[in-house]
Amino acid sequence: MRAERFRRIAGRRVLFVMAAQAEYGPYLQARFQPLMTGIGPVEAAIVLTATLAELDHDGLLPDLIVSLGSAGSRVLEQTKVYQASSVSYRDMDASPLGFPAGVTPLLDLPAVLPLASQIPDVPTATLSTGANIVSGAAYDRIDADMVDMETFALLRAATRYKIPLIALRGISDGAAELTHVGDWTAYLHIVDENLAYAVDRLEEALKSGAIAV
Repeated sequence: MRAERFRRIAGRRVLFVMAAQAEYGPYLQARFQPLMTGIGPVEAAIVLTATLAELDHDGLLPDLIVSLGSAGSRVLEQTKVYQASSVSYRDMDASPLGFPAGVTPLLDLPAVLPLASQIPDVPTATLSTGANIVSGAAYDRIDADMVDMETFALLRAATRYKIPLIALRGISDGAAELTHVGDWTAYLHIVDENLAYAVDRLEEALKSGAIAV
């Protein structure tokens, strides 16, 4: 990865990270070029960690990482964008060994990790990351407002390099049972436009000092 992938906002290097090309529509394309990781926590962790290692070697670590994309929810407004106030890892369950579900054994971290930076005028919601698509009754097992497949992994990589991370997710599905990929992609063009609005609010907040990184 080269330095031109950054978008400089108010003198800061901002690295935008996304998982899938289908989520990167014309509104976002007009604003930045993202690092594409591929779908799921494994791909997200591998690609972002490798990228940050290269940038660290070159003295070009970003000042801020922004994770963007779609999410599922059966309680939040469909197509609307939310900023994650916290993220958890729903795949981790070592409870047979006496660890609370969501807590990684022998790692001094809680099951739910807070995300502190808040963009004015963008509502917040809690987020659960995992490798599975959540649909229908599977939401009964989710203790969060929305679900995705990358943010927890991205946050762990960002934390390793002491870089703050903001997560923006547009709700693409969840109101009805998913039956095929078209149920996910049907409203991504609206999510794209709404995510672009949130990116503009982020830029304003960085320029005004409402978010300090």
